[in-house]
Amino acid sequence: MSQELVPEPIDVTPLSGSGPVDEASPYAPSAAELDAISEVADRFLDRELSWLRFNQRVLELAEDTDLPLLERTRFLAIFTSNLDEFFMVRVAGLKRRIATGLAVRAVSGKLPLEVLQTIWEQAGALSHRHAAVFRDIVAPALSNEGIDLVRWADLDREEQRACKKLFKDRVFPVLTPLAVDPAHPFPYISGLSLNLAVVVRNPKTDKKHFARVKVPSNFDRFVALGNDRFVPLEDVISEHLARLFPGMDVLEAHTFRVTRNEDVEVEEDDAENLLAALEKELLRRKFGPPVRLEVEESISPSVLELLVSELDISMEEVVRLPGPLDLRGLHDIADLGREDLKYPAFVPSTHPLLAEVESAGPVDVFKSLRRNDVLLHHPYDSFATSVQRFIEQAAADPHVLAIKQTVYRTSGDSPIIDALIDAAEAGKQVMALVEIKARFDESANIRWARKLEQAGCHVVYGLVGLKTHCKLAMVVRDEPDGIRRYTHIGTGNYNSKTARHYEDLGLLTTNEAIGDDVAHLFNNLSGWSRKARYGELMVAPDSVRSGLVDHIYAEIEHHRAGRPSGIRMKVNSLVDEQVIDALYLASNAGVPVELFIRGICALRPGVPGLSENITVRSILGRFLEHSRIFWFASGGESSAWIGSADMMHRNLDRRVEVLVRLPTRENVVAVEALLDQAFAEETDAWELREDGEWKRHRGPVHLQEALIEAQRTRRHG
Repeated sequence: MSQELVPEPIDVTPLSGSGPVDEASPYAPSAAELDAISEVADRFLDRELSWLRFNQRVLELAEDTDLPLLERTRFLAIFTSNLDEFFMVRVAGLKRRIATGLAVRAVSGKLPLEVLQTIWEQAGALSHRHAAVFRDIVAPALSNEGIDLVRWADLDREEQRACKKLFKDRVFPVLTPLAVDPAHPFPYISGLSLNLAVVVRNPKTDKKHFARVKVPSNFDRFVALGNDRFVPLEDVISEHLARLFPGMDVLEAHTFRVTRNEDVEVEEDDAENLLAALEKELLRRKFGPPVRLEVEESISPSVLELLVSELDISMEEVVRLPGPLDLRGLHDIADLGREDLKYPAFVPSTHPLLAEVESAGPVDVFKSLRRNDVLLHHPYDSFATSVQRFIEQAAADPHVLAIKQTVYRTSGDSPIIDALIDAAEAGKQVMALVEIKARFDESANIRWARKLEQAGCHVVYGLVGLKTHCKLAMVVRDEPDGIRRYTHIGTGNYNSKTARHYEDLGLLTTNEAIGDDVAHLFNNLSGWSRKARYGELMVAPDSVRSGLVDHIYAEIEHHRAGRPSGIRMKVNSLVDEQVIDALYLASNAGVPVELFIRGICALRPGVPGLSENITVRSILGRFLEHSRIFWFASGGESSAWIGSADMMHRNLDRRVEVLVRLPTRENVVAVEALLDQAFAEETDAWELREDGEWKRHRGPVHLQEALIEAQRTRRHG
């Protein structure tokens, strides 16, 4: 893609359109109302600290004895992965801004160094709590169930012999000890790798030497000993270090782990080829500066001092923990075939409107959609027999002329990508908008982009300066009564694997107004088309924020006029100050506001004179709550929007996001029923307090389990 064919950054602005003009609110807050809100100096919670509270809720699931034991084990692994990414991206970014002098006081009122110091204190405390939960609660409980995670000293003679053979035959050949001396500089330690810091002594000279041994990541993290007994791989290596250093005395061996800045930045304006620029940046990612050093608490002061010095890291960035480190490997333990220690098996079912009739084979998706729109709720509704089948049938259907789709994240063996390739090879016009800057999926998306191009698909990369995060697919079909557009707009990625674990909504529709809007948006993203307004969509970066704020203001007007009013939002994160202030205004006016937020929330609920009419809930469980819903009472004719946008600056200002208004009353009622369940008093959830702490509200109903049961009843009833 040559540079001169890339639109100038200023051309991204006409992605506007805040929804139908007749729904825009004539109400505008007065200067006095705005001043009253802005004068509340501490009205925002800190976003970074709110994220740590989210991961604390994940840890509380690992502590919850009502959950199956292997699921609690998995939540320990998820906590580790979450915290790793937090340091790689959020802490790394904060440190970078401080170092370059670009950091300013956060809207929470905290200075950057204050935030960083608080992160270290709270993240350190959570890390120790996490280690204690594993060592003192989960590991003993696993042992009681016959699953033993043991250290080397706990092995019997036969197990030690088996480990010795494993080391000799398989592990030893791949290990590379790296010495540190004047002729060998301190080796590069890759991010998140597990390592052994080894001290050896030359018996002839009595001189001590340091060496690093990387624990290979292509072996199981926990070595299976048989009978559901496991030992950490680093223990096996530590016990056989003499084979790596023959003739030397091994004095010490300590595990350690470094977290590095792995956030990718690409200035695509200056790059002739975005793919080449990103590939170069991915190589640079491996050498990002360290932001955290985890060590086993048994490490000696001299070895720790050496690591701190060589890694150029401060002591406050060191986390001393009881071993073993890197509990991401607990995913493997959670995957053991002990179904009695897991959630009951769950198989998604085909949506009733797309279900097969008397085993006559797969339903004709296009025929079904001509009769009814379909609002999908994954994973309860099968992704494979809805969205995936929609694209696969489009690829095989001779009447389909074109397929257009966004690809943000997809699975390694993606049937969606395969279907797009099949369609292109069959002569259909296929346009795939691949977002190759999807964080931590960049390499995979580069591969998909090239594979699609080689198959003859038109591959585009969106607009300069913006990530394309919206979830859109459109099929253009030639039918007896003319050309018809079939559209899918979702809240989640086109990923058949995560669709089994992520909770998301998706709309399949033949609505002409929606199809027209989506067609224009695809033209905006791939060419020079510039549509000023959309009728049924809100599109960021121009109009999601303003459109939602207009709807919030409309609820204030409805309330003052004595009409039904109310606001409900379900998002992953709520950070944007303008949206939050609009919600504060609604609360002050008396509009009831209910927020269902999985992760970060910068809004402070329950503050007298500011937010006493706002409640905030968070629900975590076996599925990751991922859908975004925006519901408004609208004076008695309630409306609802779904889409890809969270209420964060990056989503509203630096990404192409789409919200679609649900077109039928049936759709809106379905969303209302879901939200009714989420906010019901009997539903188990966490509730946010004014001080930023979350308190578990123990209810007898678990939302996700209730939805699973409803799906089973629907399938068998």
